Amino acid sequence: MIGLIVNPVAGVGGPAGLAGSDGADVQRRAGARGARSRSAERAAAALAVVAAARPDEHVVTAAGAMGEDAVRAAGLRPIVVWHQRSPTSPSDTTDAARAFADVGVELVLFAGGDGTARDVAAGLPASAIALGIPAGVKMYSPVFAIGPSAAGSLAAAWLDEGGLPTAEREVLDVDEEQLRRARVEPRLFGSLRVPYRAGRTQARKAATPADEQAAVRLAARGAASRLRPGIRYLLGPGGTMAELARELGVEKTPLGVDVVLDGRVVVAGASEQDLLDEVARGPARAIVSIIGGQGFLLGRGNQQLSARLVEAIGDDPLMVVAPEQKLIDLAGRPLLVDTGDAAVDARLAGFAHVVTGPSTTSIYPVHAPENEGAPHAP
Repeated sequence: MIGLIVNPVAGVGGPAGLAGSDGADVQRRAGARGARSRSAERAAAALAVVAAARPDEHVVTAAGAMGEDAVRAAGLRPIVVWHQRSPTSPSDTTDAARAFADVGVELVLFAGGDGTARDVAAGLPASAIALGIPAGVKMYSPVFAIGPSAAGSLAAAWLDEGGLPTAEREVLDVDEEQLRRARVEPRLFGSLRVPYRAGRTQARKAATPADEQAAVRLAARGAASRLRPGIRYLLGPGGTMAELARELGVEKTPLGVDVVLDGRVVVAGASEQDLLDEVARGPARAIVSIIGGQGFLLGRGNQQLSARLVEAIGDDPLMVVAPEQKLIDLAGRPLLVDTGDAAVDARLAGFAHVVTGPSTTSIYPVHAPENEGAPHAP
């Protein structure tokens, strides 16, 4: 059997520019900014892959928004073994995972982020197998598939083949209040055994070593030299973007997205709607870096740069900036885009020109995890 747990508020703080979704206050603020969680949609997208291969499959789940709704949306049959309290809490996720183990679920799928992974791990025995469907804001843990369809493919293969090779992977999480102050210090909270197939699960996020900071400065300098007047530049989160802000002489919101026009910040800590409003006012381009170790450009920690925004920007929406070493460390694995819109991701797939220095660029492949027709990473 496979099971599904959905965190119904996972990821809601991302488009709102709140650097996370933990806590009722943050969730209220995100709702006030028009943000909503897409965790149920992403869970249903994963199960749709299972349904295509095994349309009569039953899925053990929790009631309502914690899984049952997504199972039904995918056309599969739910077996409800847990009824949560309202509103749901982290303990519901832990208790649901424990209930899954009690009834013999062999593979637990969960839709959320690092906090959800932490809660799932707390409820499962060490021998249990689990896999994350990425739906949170922060996903440092290497327990997630690279996208919903990849999670569904792994689950379908698990059922068809009677299991897959597994690997023990760390469950990491950060304190979101510290995260909002740009203190990124992931802590280890346990581990999960994860089904593994090359190119379908994401790596752990890697920090930039101190001895690479000079290369980061050169990459940022190269990006600064390419900026043109009259264009709104949407500076994504991360250390490379902070260095670019220093090159431009502007203040950068820690881990937020800021809009810079002609050498000044016009919107700081922008939400998705703020960015859409700015793009409507004139030409714009998003500037992003690479999540070290994972290779993601979009969909991890920068959900304000959404599929809607990419479409609104138009042609050539992204400038990618990174030191050469981040590309080398990927060991041939592609860069990844996961906006949640397969058509937009497919449009961004292909090759990116990565600014690596004042006069240097690298051409590097970009893969859309949800584009099943694209070649998988080796």
